[in-house]
Amino acid sequence: MPTRIFLVRHGATSLTAEDRFAGSTEVALSNEGRRQIASLAERLKGESVDAFYASPLQRTMETASILAAPHGMQPVAEPALREIDYGHWEGLTRSEVETAFRKEYGIWEEDPFTVAPIGGESGVNVLNRALPVMRRIIEQHRHRSVVVVSHKGTNRLLISSLLGFDVRGYRDRLDQSPAALTILDFMNEVRPRLRLFNDVSHYEGIPERELEERLSRWWPVSQTDD
Repeated sequence: MPTRIFLVRHGATSLTAEDRFAGSTEVALSNEGRRQIASLAERLKGESVDAFYASPLQRTMETASILAAPHGMQPVAEPALREIDYGHWEGLTRSEVETAFRKEYGIWEEDPFTVAPIGGESGVNVLNRALPVMRRIIEQHRHRSVVVVSHKGTNRLLISSLLGFDVRGYRDRLDQSPAALTILDFMNEVRPRLRLFNDVSHYEGIPERELEERLSRWWPVSQTDD
């Protein structure tokens, strides 16, 4: 039996629809985000889950707590699973960053994996902290199932690295919708298989879904992209 990781992005927040860089910024789930996660909790309640791990930020811990409740468990906070810190861009919209820090933003947009905003982190920084923790979780829960709740950027970086994709394209080539479920099975710590990616079928049809962030110039927001 492989080790199964249910990799989850937190539910929508008030900042999800505002196109803001909010990696280290604390924000709670919106009511819509709570509905999304409640739907996912219903979907996963019949699974045999050995543990719940989450980034310590409010939105991820709240997400993990909702998911863990039907199992009578509490999530374990893992600081290494937190989102990318965007440094002095934190809290600003993408258009504000493009205007105020045009040169810096242009360099970062070309290679967000190795380039970091001033005072922030690059994708390399995130993988250096998050990947060892993911491998430890897999090792500690061998042949069992675990829920891991993290963030859009961190999840995409982990998926890219674990599956051997070109990590430099993680922002443009992979997506993680709010409350999305991705499933990875591991025969060992370095041999994963992707079973499900960015699935939101548990809340499709819920009205007034909030818009996804538009933090890449290549993928503008539209209702059909949310």
